[in-house]
Amino acid sequence: VQLQACGGGLVQAGGSLRLSCAASGLSFSTYVVGWFRQAPGKEREFVAVISGVFGRTAYADSVKGRVTISRDNAKHTVYLQMNTLKPEDTAVYYCAGGKLVLSMRPSDYDYWGQGTQVTVSS
Repeated sequence: VQLQACGGGLVQAGGSLRLSCAASGLSFSTYVVGWFRQAPGKEREFVAVISGVFGRTAYADSVKGRVTISRDNAKHTVYLQMNTLKPEDTAVYYCAGGKLVLSMRPSDYDYWGQGTQVTVSS
């Protein structure tokens, strides 16, 4: 099983980025996929999650209204569209796959991608 996150980069405050998480080696449509982030010196925190077949979503309060998670099961890919980025969004962003519907806890996820750096300058 492999999850590969990409799409990070350096952006000015107010800008946008779209992260992608490509999965292989698992029955993708049956897995919940979550996005988490970890800033230096901080714990990994939940950002957004999307369920498998029906595409139900949940968001952290800190990103609600600015971030949209979506998935394309045919392409085995989950996307995280981030708009109106703020300096406090700076972190390494990870995608993860699991079976527990809409879980916000990192410990509930079985598979993790390598992370992609998002840096938002003020």
